[in-house]
Amino acid sequence: MFNIQRFNPFRNPLNLRSLSHPRAWNWKKIKIWSIRIGIGLMLFILLLFAWYAKDLPTPGKIKRRQASAATQILDRNGNELYAVHGDIKRILISNNDMPKSIKEATITAEDRSFYKHHGINVKGILRALYNNITNKYSYLSGGSTITQQFVKNALLDPKKTFTRKIKELILTIEIEVMYSKDDILAMYLNEIPYGSNAYGIEAASQTFYGKKAKDLTLAESATLAALPKAPTYYSPYGIHPDKRQIRVEYILDSMADLGYISRDEANVAKKEAKEIKFTPRRENISAPHFVMYVKELLVDKYGEQMVEEGGLKVTTTLDPDKQKVAEEAINSAAARRFDSINASNASLVSIDPKNGQVLAMVGSRDFFDESIDGQVNVAIAERQPGSAFKPVVYATAFKDKYNPAFNLWDVTTDFGNYTPQNYDGATRGPVTARKALAGSLNIPAVKMLYLAGMDNVLDQAHKMGITTLNDRDRYGLSLVLGGGEIKLIDLATAYGVFANKGSLAPTNLILKVVDSNNKVLEEFKEDKKDVLDPQIAYEISSILSDNQARSYVFGSRSALYFDDRPVAAKTGTTSEYRDAWTFGYTPSLVTGVWVGNNDNSPMTAGAAGAMAAAPIWRDYMAKALANSPVEDFEVPNGIEEITVDKYTNKLPSGGETITDIFASWQIPKDRSKDVGKIRIDKYTGNLATDDCPDQFVEEKIVANIHSELPDNPAWERPVRAYAASMGLFSSNGVPEGEPTCAGLTNKTTITIKSPADNSTVSGNFTISVSVDSSVQIKSVEFLIDENSIGVDKTKPYSISYNADNLSGGKHRISVIATDVSGLSSSGSVVVSKGANDKTPPGPVSLKSISPGANYIDIIWLNPSDIDVVTAKIYISRNKNSVGSLNNEVNVSPDSESSIKISNLDNGKTYYITIKAIDSSGLESTNNTPYEATTL
Repeated sequence: MFNIQRFNPFRNPLNLRSLSHPRAWNWKKIKIWSIRIGIGLMLFILLLFAWYAKDLPTPGKIKRRQASAATQILDRNGNELYAVHGDIKRILISNNDMPKSIKEATITAEDRSFYKHHGINVKGILRALYNNITNKYSYLSGGSTITQQFVKNALLDPKKTFTRKIKELILTIEIEVMYSKDDILAMYLNEIPYGSNAYGIEAASQTFYGKKAKDLTLAESATLAALPKAPTYYSPYGIHPDKRQIRVEYILDSMADLGYISRDEANVAKKEAKEIKFTPRRENISAPHFVMYVKELLVDKYGEQMVEEGGLKVTTTLDPDKQKVAEEAINSAAARRFDSINASNASLVSIDPKNGQVLAMVGSRDFFDESIDGQVNVAIAERQPGSAFKPVVYATAFKDKYNPAFNLWDVTTDFGNYTPQNYDGATRGPVTARKALAGSLNIPAVKMLYLAGMDNVLDQAHKMGITTLNDRDRYGLSLVLGGGEIKLIDLATAYGVFANKGSLAPTNLILKVVDSNNKVLEEFKEDKKDVLDPQIAYEISSILSDNQARSYVFGSRSALYFDDRPVAAKTGTTSEYRDAWTFGYTPSLVTGVWVGNNDNSPMTAGAAGAMAAAPIWRDYMAKALANSPVEDFEVPNGIEEITVDKYTNKLPSGGETITDIFASWQIPKDRSKDVGKIRIDKYTGNLATDDCPDQFVEEKIVANIHSELPDNPAWERPVRAYAASMGLFSSNGVPEGEPTCAGLTNKTTITIKSPADNSTVSGNFTISVSVDSSVQIKSVEFLIDENSIGVDKTKPYSISYNADNLSGGKHRISVIATDVSGLSSSGSVVVSKGANDKTPPGPVSLKSISPGANYIDIIWLNPSDIDVVTAKIYISRNKNSVGSLNNEVNVSPDSESSIKISNLDNGKTYYITIKAIDSSGLESTNNTPYEATTL
């Protein structure tokens, strides 16, 4: 039977036979109970560890764990442009990329017995406790091992609780069991914070030194190893550089004590540490606008968290050499020209048209300049492109019958409440499409848009890579002059279609994306699409690279011209000079440049694309192409060079012709009718007689001159008016009346007034001529002994010559007068070279002197000396002094001359002396000063 009384725990809980008479314990029982208690404690600890371990990462999870890491954006050569991160910037690297110096410096600074303990260093804990109590060397050492620090930073939350400490011990033991010491150290160096959002040794190295961790020096390694103890306190950007240096020197001395380095190496490194120049505290980013655009594309595809924490490695298309050239070209232009044209910003995009890869991008000239809204990426902003859009319009029109030789009438035309003007306000009459596009004429361009059709142009623009211009109802004929907003990068892509023989290679900025497990997420593959006939692409390239065709506007040595290779180029300017553009390309490189102000304020008048943007474009292209082979634009099958009638664009039949290239479907088959030439008497306007010499005749076209749209009166009227004004007769406009040849009856008489025939000349003398003709004289040429000494085109015809240039003896002076018809008449005299003149000319004679407020008018008669050539006017306030020279005028013998002497003081008396000077330089004597008082 069970005895309840006997086993009552309240009476005798240990079931002792007699509590009132305890007996002495023997050692055997003590030993048994010690074992029982020890086992109980072990069970308790095991249960406690098991309880907390259930919420901790399993060994497998710890092994698979990936620290949040920054996404690296690299250029095409693998150089880092930027590391995208959230609040944490971390770049994971392998153990092999961690230099020995940083490992040894870290072990010295944080855990000297790292390779001896098993995760927990009791001695280190006691030493740190002592230092903290005594406040001795507290800035030099801590109690946690490297393994514990890794666990605290990587695997646990930051709250300091008893529970957290138990979890830390559990995970420390697990990590020590699972991983080698080298692996633990590598994980630590990839995890630990160094301050300034830099987590891990690679991010810290790039943040503070701008270099990779594998390139760290001993001094740099020791400095970084000093930071994790107190990243903010010891920060390179902090206010305690002296305390940081003390800790660095302690680490270096300790490394020497531990045998990692020699004492000499430690001393040298301590000196170097004092001289370290940290990277300025500015976000370390290269090609910032390009990088931020890449990040935007990545976020759209992979999401914000993946980009900021997923540790992606993104290799981009950026060419670092071309990017540097682009930035230098813009900065150089900004320094030299921007102030003078009231411009503050510029943007550049350069693309390989064969594959669409963006090689360089400058979104604004300074990403960090808030005064110009520098973080705005103008390369992807929508702005009006001005005339830079014209090639797209012409390319669309060329899909029909229109071609580079097609005649466009550049005459003022009303398009219905819209009358465009050319940039200079002038019109040029008939121009070919080649010259109209090359010279960027506005009126022909508007006509071409009308003829091509708005919808057709917009469709073609979208096919060529332009992503804007989607609100079709907004646009009118001004679209061809830049009336719709387009992105710089889009229009560069469209120009790339011309460069790439009609194929569109979509714009691309990314070559490869790899995740943190080295898995390839995406990789560039060429993707081309034919969007324009290659014959049209070649026609546009031919026009835009034709320096002669644009020279009448831009000059033959403009910034658009390269003398060593064919380069196609086009400028653009918007109203009030708010935007200046230049686009240009070779078969392998297309570049677009914009200059202006981000706030859309206007630049100064004249800041056109050719002046503001073209110099940047040329500077970049010249350097970017310097080491590239010369490439010609390939002539596609179907292109032919054809001669056509200038006005009808048909096969010629006697009228004026022009030769140009034609696509296969543009080649004319019909011959022009009712086109020919007639001979017109230059002087009467009648038909010329058959025997009338060519010099009296001009040829004019007889044709049915019409506009591009003969049935549209608004187009037809100005063309017919222009044709009539220029003598481009219609077929029913042949002059009536009898043929004439007035040139045969015209007589031109030439009289050489001085010097006289058989006279003597010396010193400087003047040859003066009188020409009497019934027709207009074009020019008068002067010769001595059949050698030309000059030409005068305005009356009175004269020229000066120095007889000292003649040899002794007689010489023939000849004069040839040429009229507008090309007919010439002549006359001559013979003169002898005389001795140098020793006789000065006589004095001048006063005719009148009239003072006014601040001025004096004076008229005088020159002496009759035949060799008098000039008069010098002197002015003085002293009657007895000739004064200072006020002016010198050319005069003729025995003629009146006058002058107005201005800027004189009111109410003052002046004395004016006039001296006559002859061809020998002799001055008149006995000159009378003339007195006058201003009002």
